[in-house]
Amino acid sequence: MVLQTEYEFTLPRGFVDEKGDLHQKGVMRLATAADEILPMKDPRVQNNPPYLTVILLSRVISRLGEVRDVNPGVVEKLFVTDLTYLQELYRRINGDGNVSIDVKCPHCGETFAKEITAPGE
Repeated sequence: MVLQTEYEFTLPRGFVDEKGDLHQKGVMRLATAADEILPMKDPRVQNNPPYLTVILLSRVISRLGEVRDVNPGVVEKLFVTDLTYLQELYRRINGDGNVSIDVKCPHCGETFAKEITAPGE
């Protein structure tokens, strides 16, 4: 069995970069212990605990459209709808292990969401 460590996603609205280009598709990887522990030392988190979400997401999003350096500045510029979507995705893939993915029926070609769970659940 191979453990899935990266998950593709599509933002509901998308990130608009400084050139006005829209980026909606991305990849989030599973978080490590360091991803959750190290941001706690960041002064921005110590002064404003909700900022933890921004730093944490910037550490685990490996790609957002053509943006390869997803840093806190990028996450800060996301629309609230997209931030909420990413928080939920993070919780699902790192928490209970349940994830919904888009699948295509090999018979009729219809695409639909399929709930997948971690092995043993």
